Amino acid sequence: MARSALALTAAVVLVELSSVVAATAAGAQVAGAQMSRTDVADDQWAVCDRITTDHPTPPAGAVVVEPVDGGVQGATAEHPAGTTFWLAPGTHTLGEDEFGQVMPKDGNVYLGARDAILDGRDRNRYAFTGDADDVVLRNLTVVNFVAPRDEGVVNHDSGDGWVIEHNTIQNNGGAALMAGVGQVVRGNCLRDNGQYGINAYKPGGLASLVVEGNEITGNNTDDWESQTPGCGCTGGAKFWAVDGADIRDNWVHDNRGAGLWADTNNNDFLVERNLFENNDAEAFFYETSYNAVIRDNVFRGNTIVQGRAFAGRGDDFPVGTVYVSESGGDPRVPARTDRLEIQHNTFEHNWSGITLWENADRFCNSPANTSTGHCTKLVAEPGQCTQPAIAQKPLLDDCRWKTQRVDIHDNRFTFDPAALNCDTLCGRMAVLSNWGTYPEWSPYMGQAVQQAITFEQENTWRDNVYVGPWTFTPYDRSRVLQPPEWQGDPYQQDVCSAFTLLPTTC
Repeated sequence: MARSALALTAAVVLVELSSVVAATAAGAQVAGAQMSRTDVADDQWAVCDRITTDHPTPPAGAVVVEPVDGGVQGATAEHPAGTTFWLAPGTHTLGEDEFGQVMPKDGNVYLGARDAILDGRDRNRYAFTGDADDVVLRNLTVVNFVAPRDEGVVNHDSGDGWVIEHNTIQNNGGAALMAGVGQVVRGNCLRDNGQYGINAYKPGGLASLVVEGNEITGNNTDDWESQTPGCGCTGGAKFWAVDGADIRDNWVHDNRGAGLWADTNNNDFLVERNLFENNDAEAFFYETSYNAVIRDNVFRGNTIVQGRAFAGRGDDFPVGTVYVSESGGDPRVPARTDRLEIQHNTFEHNWSGITLWENADRFCNSPANTSTGHCTKLVAEPGQCTQPAIAQKPLLDDCRWKTQRVDIHDNRFTFDPAALNCDTLCGRMAVLSNWGTYPEWSPYMGQAVQQAITFEQENTWRDNVYVGPWTFTPYDRSRVLQPPEWQGDPYQQDVCSAFTLLPTTC
């Protein structure tokens, strides 16, 4: 039976706040102690409206492009690969054709003077397209392009080796930018775009992506989930089949939907020293993916819109500010770690904490697999995942994405129900699955996955600090535990963790 998050039992471990801080410091590292930017005020994180040009005058040898209609396309076509172009101050346009676009050549460099704007005027779909490699875009403002859903304005065709830095890309349709192998996205303002700030997708997958020091804010202005319910196509950034990503020192805030969402066969993510604030849904969503380190981040005020929506319709699913869905560590998939490590993060007044979930009905070839046509990284041919072979090892294990080997430690979780005006269905941690029912040939019927995710797949909370009335949901939605039950048999979670109520002002 579900209980209110405020219904703390007398057995809750109560310690003074000073003792909690001491207990945290006694660990290997105080949460957030080694952050480079997450311990400063929000306005010191700002990138938008603060970018200054590195190139107030044309560099030696650069081709000067005046702000005339079609000037950038014409200059690009006239000059060889490897040319540097300096866009003079003013508004640059690409003609009346919706397919007016710049198609760089290998090694081209595009630099913006102060107030150099590339404006799609709500007519052109794309700004920079084609499959050129090693293109550099710096100090440009790119606005008012109308890319369709799931497409991007900059690097539309996912060219490799692009360096996109110190640009403002805002008020466009679709995604501000796509990604290619070895791409660097650094110091940009990615703001108020129709779908995403970044859509890191390339047919066949991509690798070695760096996303560093950006402000990713206000994206999904077209509210795609309302237009296409269940599309899974919204947020600050989306990553698909990316093998190796370093995501650090970004301010990801106020996005409609998830902040950052890694969906389907991503691997080897390092997510560190970011500030996630006020995103409507999950701050970080890791789905059907592998091997990641999530450390030294601050999560503040996230998931409140989504949490209220769930609660308002009576849905008791424990939405998570960090949501791990069918994802975990696997030593057979090469990465810098063989686990999913969530460590040394600070969570402040989000709707909830961390949810580990595994859908018992989601596996290769199942109609319940929303990553249609895709299989795990452990099965070469999805067609193998059918009866009778799927009922036996190794396919019994390898045909499903597993939430396993998740290690959650040395984090600090603070939750104040009054600050959120919520006393139920919030302030939760969870590790759970559903009863397997579908399809009829599934080898995962019944409680098999519930048992596995809760007790058999090395999912562990330990050495954390909790401030406020947290509750815990293991196995299935019906179990709502207080800390002593969570720490006791049979769960034995949060060994050596510290719990305290928020101090009263009475």
